[in-house]
Amino acid sequence: MRFGCCGSMISPRRDLIGIEIIEDIAAIGYDYIELSIRDLAVLPQSEFTQILKRIQASGIRCESCNNFFPAHLRLTGPDASITAAIEFATTILERAAQLGASTIVFGSAGAKNVPPGFSHAVAWQQIVELLQKLGPIAGKFGITIAIEPLNTRESNLVCTAKEGLNLARDVDHPNVQLLIDYYHLRQANEDPAIVLEAGTTIRHLHFAEPVERKFPLRSRPEYEAFFSNLRNIGYDGRCSIEAYTQNFLGDAKNALAIMKSLACPES
Repeated sequence: MRFGCCGSMISPRRDLIGIEIIEDIAAIGYDYIELSIRDLAVLPQSEFTQILKRIQASGIRCESCNNFFPAHLRLTGPDASITAAIEFATTILERAAQLGASTIVFGSAGAKNVPPGFSHAVAWQQIVELLQKLGPIAGKFGITIAIEPLNTRESNLVCTAKEGLNLARDVDHPNVQLLIDYYHLRQANEDPAIVLEAGTTIRHLHFAEPVERKFPLRSRPEYEAFFSNLRNIGYDGRCSIEAYTQNFLGDAKNALAIMKSLACPES
């Protein structure tokens, strides 16, 4: 399993993209960084080129990106525009490909949340149609869109891993698959056995402690059970820590050791 870190949650007031931690996590031993693609997408080319150079110099790569759609770009409801969404997403996918990313995370609660009074069933179909159109575009860039279920305090559509799995099945495209975020899984009180049902549909992971969404600093039996399920399905992909911290360097180092021990308890 490869371990990364989502940079945009570390110092969001200073660094929406998340690039400022890349040299530190490379030195600690992380395999990759996960950056905010919606913020990278709007950079002038000259600034984006500088980000590319910084990544190349770091010794690791941006193998995945989060934060797909900005909140102002409506994906559901009467104001949704699939044309505008596809145009923006194509720019995102082009830049993600230049970064070398192979996965883009689709949570985007602000963009996809169902407006008051609007049919959830219709909103679901709007998302299905969008992802069915984006799947082939993502495929051309060698990128998988990973559906991220978000708990009900953040989202009112696709709130459990089971719903994320159902959405991936409705879309039915090889470049639209599922992300399991351990923090959201536990916030929803969802049975971690959903990992066994989802199987190879799972293409990416996020991880944080369920309490206060912090870096994991010690192993717990429930973490061990979750990773046991991942081993049972043969998952050997990426897992990004997406968490808050007041002691980044110390927590990032300790968390990486914990994650490696959970993934390979026998080593």
